[in-house]
Amino acid sequence: MTDDGVAAVPAETFDGRWTPGQQILWRYRANGGDGFHICRPVTVVQDTPELLAAWMAPGTECVRPVLADGTPVHREPLATRYTKPRALSHDRWSGTGVLKLARPGEPWSVWLFWEPGWKFRNWYVNLEQPRVRWSGGVDSEDHFLDLSVHPDGSWRWHDEDEFAQAQAVGLMSAERAEAVRAAGRRAVEVIERWGRPYADGWQRWRPDPAWPVPGLPENWDRTPAHVSS
Repeated sequence: MTDDGVAAVPAETFDGRWTPGQQILWRYRANGGDGFHICRPVTVVQDTPELLAAWMAPGTECVRPVLADGTPVHREPLATRYTKPRALSHDRWSGTGVLKLARPGEPWSVWLFWEPGWKFRNWYVNLEQPRVRWSGGVDSEDHFLDLSVHPDGSWRWHDEDEFAQAQAVGLMSAERAEAVRAAGRRAVEVIERWGRPYADGWQRWRPDPAWPVPGLPENWDRTPAHVSS
């Protein structure tokens, strides 16, 4: 049982550790479905019992959801954003890349963003189910609600409208929504006491220039790990 009340049921267990430079997949299941709708190949920076750190390089081929006609999801009006048929699209990640940090059992991961020239921009707290590890990577499910944290310690909520709409269309129960809100409050407590990872200096981290951009395998959507409520 995870700390947000969700049973994690791995169909393939993985108790080992990945080494720096190893390539894995960071995936999210479709909300309300069994298949994956987001997949991002990443390079392992650190993998310890306390923290998984992974780098998503610029130009990485990723999988993301779109509407069936190819329209980006964020361009669809909120009222029908989660009810219209969807498809999957393959795209290259643009920008300066993202460093993802995740602590075991925590129902969020923390992402670091930079401007061109490695000027640190902000942390982004992605509320999600605690990740299930398998030999090829980690699997989770996004919980719609997020936070951003700026270098001066200020923070704000993001996507509260999407969080409410997901509940309205039945993608999230009232009980699950309250668990997500509670997780968000715990994440805010960490921010306000400037706990890990904010005080750990990750904004000064840089990727090894010898690391290649990971490729997207043909079987990126294989399903060895499973999370259910």
